[in-house]
Amino acid sequence: MFKPKLVSCLKSYDKKTFTSDLMAGIIVGIVALPLAIAFGIASGVTPEKGIITAIVAGLLISVFGGSKVQIGGPTGAFIIIIYGIIEQYGMTGLSIATLMAGIFLVMFGVLRLGTIIQYIPYPIVVGFTSGIAVTIFSTQMKDFFGMSIDKVPSDFIEKWICYFENLGSIDLWTVAIGVVSLLTIVLLPRINKKIPGSLIAIILTTVLALVLREYAGITSIETIGDRFSISAELPDASVPELSWLTIKGLVQPAITIALLGAIESLLSATVADGVIGDRHHSNNELIGQGIANIVTPLFGGIPATGAIARTMTNINNGGKTPVAGIIHAAVLLLIFLFLMPLAQYIPMACLAGILIVVSYNMCGIPSFLGILRNPKSDITVLLVTFFLTIIFDLTVAIEVGIVIACLLFMRRMAETSDVHLVTDIDVEEESDLQSQHDEHLEVPCNIEVYEINGPYFFGAGNKAEELMTRFREKPDVRIIRMRHVPFIDSTGIHNLSNICITSKQQGIDVVLSGVNPKVHAVLEKAHFYDLIGEDHICPHIDIAIEKAKELTVGR
Repeated sequence: MFKPKLVSCLKSYDKKTFTSDLMAGIIVGIVALPLAIAFGIASGVTPEKGIITAIVAGLLISVFGGSKVQIGGPTGAFIIIIYGIIEQYGMTGLSIATLMAGIFLVMFGVLRLGTIIQYIPYPIVVGFTSGIAVTIFSTQMKDFFGMSIDKVPSDFIEKWICYFENLGSIDLWTVAIGVVSLLTIVLLPRINKKIPGSLIAIILTTVLALVLREYAGITSIETIGDRFSISAELPDASVPELSWLTIKGLVQPAITIALLGAIESLLSATVADGVIGDRHHSNNELIGQGIANIVTPLFGGIPATGAIARTMTNINNGGKTPVAGIIHAAVLLLIFLFLMPLAQYIPMACLAGILIVVSYNMCGIPSFLGILRNPKSDITVLLVTFFLTIIFDLTVAIEVGIVIACLLFMRRMAETSDVHLVTDIDVEEESDLQSQHDEHLEVPCNIEVYEINGPYFFGAGNKAEELMTRFREKPDVRIIRMRHVPFIDSTGIHNLSNICITSKQQGIDVVLSGVNPKVHAVLEKAHFYDLIGEDHICPHIDIAIEKAKELTVGR
């Protein structure tokens, strides 16, 4: 049942809780302001669209989400996807893709896929997150160094070639502003963790740039107003013009946005749970994220999701319920309506500095290096996802990364399954037989016993069929011991059926031993027992051998 966290929180809401939420909401709103502007510009849209996204999505994620303290808005993870969609399909295409992603997210929640998405392999998450971080970093070099480049290439390698070719156009005053921004963000938390470094960096560098322009005649420091026209008016809601051709072309990017949004929001909610000792509702959270991404593009916004940094800021400043997230959206709205014109004086180098810090925090160097000490399969998935994200795009990286991870997982599963011929058998408790035995059973020479250990899927099934049909002296009965088979798939059933059919053609009876109830039910549903008969299924190996001896009488 869809039940937002806000509903349950309001049942026991009091004045003390509201005071905590009010202070946290104000602080988070102030912290979110420079990030919303920076993410908006880096994504290829105007700064006000970043703030509108933080307002609308932040409000809806808090109202409809499944976490007490989640703060939603635009994040760095979407920058590369958004930029690519705008280049190919324009703002209308971005609005359609975001709306479609919202619908997918709602479907994920309705279909209760919240827990399944959390099983996406960790190396993939680290790989594409680190790749995004490197890509964001590479997009900020022009603004940080004040290079005179008309259009920066979108390709990663071409972009860096372009930078090196234009080293001579670096503006030292712009670099100074960028360095001041970086140092302020990095050093301020050591003095006071409560004051957001990015906000102080914006105020400090804006004043510095204005002073240099007015009193020193330095006009080379580019500001937001030099590149964009700033509007402080809320746009009217409008549905983007839909066409089947555009929708079809945007399905893949929309799914990528939805998956990325789901992963990031659930990861943020899980981290928050560990801090506050609560448990979020993953499916409700996905529905809330979906609603936010359906509504936000109607007001010209960009994709949004739960933001770990802002969520942790909310927790650290006393946020208790989703009301803090609602207040954060209200604070941003007031800033947008009354202070937005001042944003035109913010230097672009300052925003570049903010995004460089964001990219450094995103890259997760300790996690990346930690995986490099793991098995080769994890390293392969990590590096493939990382380099594909940088060189191609995030959609390709996630798709290829998941495929490789699945293939490597199937290989590992196949390696855990073992099929072998046994001659000396320890009689142990098996299946539903409750008695214990200490003796050993000797296998008669005209009976073969095979032990299958592990899942009986296509890998083990092929090995079993090859082993049992290999040319050797023909037995009268073939016993297949399945006490350690937790599940069987359709390929396993097919291979097992082939073994039975081949054995029957050779005049060999097949007896199964120790089939657990789940595997038994699957075989029965597949009409497997029509091949060998129900009486050839034994709960224990000693019963199976006795049955085999009965079948050999008179041969």
